[in-house]
Amino acid sequence: EVQLVESGGGSVQAGESLRLSCKASGFTFDEHDMGWYRQAPGNECELVSIISADGSTYYADFVKGRSAISQVKNMVCLQMNSLKPEDTAVYFCAAPPRIEGARTCYVVRSLGYWGQGTQVTVSS
Repeated sequence: EVQLVESGGGSVQAGESLRLSCKASGFTFDEHDMGWYRQAPGNECELVSIISADGSTYYADFVKGRSAISQVKNMVCLQMNSLKPEDTAVYFCAAPPRIEGARTCYVVRSLGYWGQGTQVTVSS
């Protein structure tokens, strides 16, 4: 069975850091891009970061400069520094479908692989 298992979430104060981890199994993950998305009450689901099979990366503007995505085999991590209250959300590990431009939350949920999420709570 395809599994994306996230860990590393928790409750922190603004300015602190967390490292999220994702263990992927059950699919040919080295042929997929891997990424992180987040969803919070009152906010739309949004793409946070992607690492491509060739090692290239993408970061949403709201985390650029304070986050880093990395991958070693089936492990994908997202280091988040200088956390802000608005970063509070459930963070999901995902593997987008192998379709050009298919990176929105809804497309990935429908056609890609999606984890169960890990909660990040940032207090001011």
